[in-house]
Amino acid sequence: MNEPAPTELKPTSILHRTSWRPPIAVSANGMYVELEGGRRVLDSVGGAAVCCIGNGVPEVVRAIKDQADKVSYVYNMQLSNEPAEELAKLLTSSSNGAFDLCGFVSGGSEAMEGVIKLARQYFFEIGQPQRTNFIARQLSFHGNTVATLSLAYHPTRRLPYKAILDEKNFHHVSPAYAKRFQGKDESEEQYVERLRQELEQKFIALGPDTVIGFVAETVVVCDKYGALFILDEVMSGMGRMGTMHAWESFGDGAAPDIQAVAKGLGGGYASIGAVLMSKRVANGIRDSSGIWKHGHTYQAHPLACAAALAVQKFIAANKLIENCQKQGQYFEKLLRSKFEGPNAVGAPFVFDIRGGGLFWAIEFDFSGEKASIVDFGKQQFAMLAQARALEKGVIVMGMTGGANLQGTEGDHIILAPAYNVTNEELEKIVDVLGDTVEDVLKSHKK
Repeated sequence: MNEPAPTELKPTSILHRTSWRPPIAVSANGMYVELEGGRRVLDSVGGAAVCCIGNGVPEVVRAIKDQADKVSYVYNMQLSNEPAEELAKLLTSSSNGAFDLCGFVSGGSEAMEGVIKLARQYFFEIGQPQRTNFIARQLSFHGNTVATLSLAYHPTRRLPYKAILDEKNFHHVSPAYAKRFQGKDESEEQYVERLRQELEQKFIALGPDTVIGFVAETVVVCDKYGALFILDEVMSGMGRMGTMHAWESFGDGAAPDIQAVAKGLGGGYASIGAVLMSKRVANGIRDSSGIWKHGHTYQAHPLACAAALAVQKFIAANKLIENCQKQGQYFEKLLRSKFEGPNAVGAPFVFDIRGGGLFWAIEFDFSGEKASIVDFGKQQFAMLAQARALEKGVIVMGMTGGANLQGTEGDHIILAPAYNVTNEELEKIVDVLGDTVEDVLKSHKK
């Protein structure tokens, strides 16, 4: 059976998030997804860096079924459940002392919403209610709720809601993005110091004892003024970067006071996220109310926790975090071989290739004189590339707007394959992406 033409697509009652009708997935196994009509495509980005072990892993499917047979739902203000308790123990005991307690939610945005509330609750309960301000970075993204859009600074996602976002309690400093914003005559050390000074000046301008926390990566200023160091590892955590937590292999290795995780926690088998807290924060809550004053109906859902627990056990049993690190090195080699150099695919538009573990992106730049040889009209290269790659049988994620503070420039292709990806699958991803980039550039050449 041939895949239906666009005019033959069935009517939908879903208000989709895209301006086009997304194809319908009917089955999936590993990294491959079968679409309505029978076409099979390779998912190189795990949806949105979610499917960390692929679809259809028997151990996970069995765990969900077994839990459904035992307890499908209890409300966590009345009863706890076995998989939630076991998963919490696993997350805290495997953190090398970084985390003491955790709370569960249903996804990444909920996790960051929970982080905001937990951080505020902590200072309220230890007798510092004057701390009401958060600081994050421009061009950051921390979720799609009103509060998390206020916390982050993703211009295009904020735009429709700007009039209702909180600008009183959420503040922003420059991106930590050396490739774009480091001065021509500035060393890396000087650039980092400039960012540190900017952050400290923001603390001072707001009043150091009014800052709840900084949601990013600089620890020293937080420690100096007693604020919390908060990390959003919704996409980068739970093994994606080649270690359980991204901060263990990137940055200065300092553990956060509060951390959000989500996507790689449940691997797409269930909607789940978690808020991890240090002993400092846990003790602050324990010594006062003793409870997390935040909750949702499906928090610590038994099926979701059973799924996540099975995913984490599968990752550990098969040493997939180590494999993520190993395969990430091969992936980087393939990407740089294909896209770097004067005669590489996409030259001279490849601006940067960056990442770690199995979380990579290629940034393209169509500014300046070199852009005169192509014309995308009102379309954006990244989205054209995403669509063309899908036609060629590979799912990639196109993103736009990350090259300037206004969010009006920049084209990125994000790649985040499963931790158990094979060499052959990585090679196919890079080969198809290379052909895709060539096709899009040729078809829009002046």
